[in-house]
Amino acid sequence: MEQRGPSDRIWSLMLSGTTDVVSRSRDFARQALTAWRWLPGTGEIDRESAEDVLLLVSEVVANACLHGGGPRALVLDCSAERLRIEVTDCNPAPPVRVPAHGPGDRGGPVGHGLLIVERLAREWGSEPGVDGKRVWCEVPCPPGISVPG
Repeated sequence: MEQRGPSDRIWSLMLSGTTDVVSRSRDFARQALTAWRWLPGTGEIDRESAEDVLLLVSEVVANACLHGGGPRALVLDCSAERLRIEVTDCNPAPPVRVPAHGPGDRGGPVGHGLLIVERLAREWGSEPGVDGKRVWCEVPCPPGISVPG
């Protein structure tokens, strides 16, 4: 179920009990970025920024699937300064980055999600909740986007 907040600044997607949550979350984020005029983007930097957001959404939702007992909700909160991506899940344990094993480590497809989040986000963190946690990350808004009121 999709919900948009006051003046469409906050977009929420309920994920509990749904399937294909990573793809659904990316599609939902793409719709929000289009509404906020991040997409299609007027230049290479705008498009790269939007692609970074879509990758961040994929990573935090996939991490909730793999380590958090499944995502409950995705929230996108856009202001003039930043876009905040939040995913809630059922596991109260904070996320832990798996250390790399060495240069050129190709140990497998898992364990690199938080490294991607750390590299792409301006900041990130997690907050405990009543019955789980919220993992969030923020990216700066590119100039010229349509900031919700």
